Amino acid sequence: MQGVKNTSRRRFLLGGVAVTGALVVGWGVMPPRQRLNASLPLPVHDGCVALNGWVGIGKDGAVTVAMPRSEMGQGVYTALPMLVAEELDVPLSAVQVVQAPIDKIFGNIAMLKDGLPFHPDDTGRLKTTVSWIVGKVARELGLMITGGSSSVKDAWEPMREAGAAARAMLVAAAAAEWSVRPEDCYTGNGFVAHADGRRLAYGALAERAVTAAPGEVRLKSPEQFKLIGHPQPRRDTPSKVNGSAIFGIDVRPTGMLYAAVRMSPVIGGTVAGVNTAAALKMPGVVKVVDYSSALAEKTGAGAGVAVIARSYWQARQAALALDVQWHDGPLASLSSAAIYAGFAHQLDSEDGYAYYKAGDMDAVEGKAAGVAKTIKAEYRAPYLAHAAMEPINCTAQVKDGKVRVWAPTQSPGFAVDVAAKVAGVAAGDVELHVTMLGGGFGRRLDVDMIAQAVAIARQADGRPVQLIWSREDDTTHDVYRPAALARFSATLDAQGNVLGYDNKSASGAISHQFFKRNLGLPPGGPDKTTAEGEFDMQYHFPNQRIRHVIVDSAVPLGYWRSVGHSHNAFFKESFIDELAHAAGKDGVTFRRGLLLQHPRHLAVLNAAVAKAGEAPAGRAHGVALHQSFGTIVAQVAEVSVEGTEIRVHRVVCAVDCGLAVNPNIIAQQAESGVLFGLSAALFGEVTIKEGKVEQTNFHDYPVVRLNQAPEVDTIIMPSAAHPEGMGEPATPPIAPAVANAVFKLTGKRLRSLPLKL
Repeated sequence: MQGVKNTSRRRFLLGGVAVTGALVVGWGVMPPRQRLNASLPLPVHDGCVALNGWVGIGKDGAVTVAMPRSEMGQGVYTALPMLVAEELDVPLSAVQVVQAPIDKIFGNIAMLKDGLPFHPDDTGRLKTTVSWIVGKVARELGLMITGGSSSVKDAWEPMREAGAAARAMLVAAAAAEWSVRPEDCYTGNGFVAHADGRRLAYGALAERAVTAAPGEVRLKSPEQFKLIGHPQPRRDTPSKVNGSAIFGIDVRPTGMLYAAVRMSPVIGGTVAGVNTAAALKMPGVVKVVDYSSALAEKTGAGAGVAVIARSYWQARQAALALDVQWHDGPLASLSSAAIYAGFAHQLDSEDGYAYYKAGDMDAVEGKAAGVAKTIKAEYRAPYLAHAAMEPINCTAQVKDGKVRVWAPTQSPGFAVDVAAKVAGVAAGDVELHVTMLGGGFGRRLDVDMIAQAVAIARQADGRPVQLIWSREDDTTHDVYRPAALARFSATLDAQGNVLGYDNKSASGAISHQFFKRNLGLPPGGPDKTTAEGEFDMQYHFPNQRIRHVIVDSAVPLGYWRSVGHSHNAFFKESFIDELAHAAGKDGVTFRRGLLLQHPRHLAVLNAAVAKAGEAPAGRAHGVALHQSFGTIVAQVAEVSVEGTEIRVHRVVCAVDCGLAVNPNIIAQQAESGVLFGLSAALFGEVTIKEGKVEQTNFHDYPVVRLNQAPEVDTIIMPSAAHPEGMGEPATPPIAPAVANAVFKLTGKRLRSLPLKL
């Protein structure tokens, strides 16, 4: 395993981008291309007129809105239509969503810009320039991805502009009909009205509005909002309750068959041979296929053998009956112990890349005068699986040179590309239907299951095939949250002030693997996800240095809810508590002293602490504060210890996510993030032995059960700032909050995840 040496690679890379943008003056200085009108028509029903790439109006006044993001429980089917409905002046109930076509106007710009490895406090020219250029590049790439807690953040402007532009066109059409000035007209509840009492429904104006000149389009100011900022019920809840919601595993195209797979138990293993005789004699079995040769190396999909049958149960039982011989490959001796030893070796031998420096750490470390204490600690976190409730699945049909895919995917563009590649057709010959996702958490950003399904469907004689992985398949063939090792060292003076703060960590790089799998890009350069949550903190230390060493990972890595923040918050917030203890201060007072330059963070911390009050007898409060995806979260965990069992009874979660588009969804996501993070904090661990993942199902990879779930009190801080992410930020702080409470109760500092006494 090779690490990346400490170089000026980031400055060279990003500086090169900026210089390129400056040289290409005709492109670099122009605003990013518009995101209002698509190159493909909006998929609307008969009688509905598209006013732009996002919005259509039916004769009955129903509004159709293109949905470029996947609904996986985070509420985008409610939050994003709210943006259009607000500016269009229609009830939210009048809006229906349709899957957006693959078009560059729907690309996720915010997510790519947020991936730049700059400190949030950086206001320098390099950051401004590179962010501008990357925004333009992202607009040209047009990657349709749901992730990075970016759906509302990215849609905040284009979807509101689409609604406002459509409203202006409708007003212009009405004004022309009445021969009045547009400024003398107003809108409300799906009608354009005039001061003299005349009014026309949007449905009656839609066809004329298509050719109307809208004039200046103005967005509403926050004080004019009627929907945004007010709690709205989830629009997808009724269908999920009555069972009519369609997830990937629910699709039933005519003539569909089922497929189950066998994949190598050793990471990277391949098929050496297979005896199909027993399986072919079993009920319902149609065919056994080795789909390995159909998967190009760049798809990232695991090689294996599939059984196609008339029911999933028949396919699964036959797959288990297959006698498969495997080539284990070079990773048959890989183990978790060896991986952590490799991290330690790299931390010993490599400087790592310095993501952030302040002051003069070399001077602090070399100067004994004034240093009263030196505190050192080492933390570690394991690999984690995604364990979404809906099993990995994809339905595909390859027939007459065309491909149809039904998939619960977070990456529709990648899904189309990989389906075309495996089937040997043009991307335009792939028809994709994105269903609801029964949990994503980053797992469905990858498209390995789509590659497999299409490869299997190629051998199904034109019939659609639904591929379903078992829970064991999913747990042992995931793309995992990276394992990581982090070392901290800090010096304190006699008054408990921190003079120097040093943090160096080691892990694999998710982005290096992900973009190689899905875009064929060679790995290289910095990966923000490795050090996010460490280098971008808001605590003020006069001298600090945060570095990371990238260690090539044989274990496949993927984006896991809150990504690097998920473990780096545990490292950082636990060590901050160690420093507070060494300084003779409680964790809250110590943090307050470090946040004097960041009043928003201080306000969030104070709100959580005030709401939590005093811990009941026999319990303790642990505190953590962390910013991720633009959102500041403070959590106070109320914890008890009974023998070796850690119980979390209550969590107070204060969030500043900018303007709260839908407070209901924000509270739901806070609760969800706490429980997801608590499962990882108390139980989550994937270990490797002899090249195999040892965990297989929920019996040895457990999640928090109902009787273990704490009460979660959410505080939403008032703000008029640009909306930030909310799908992930509540996950990172819970592990350190619990660990810090356990220290108060037991005097034991738990430095490894999951937390065990």
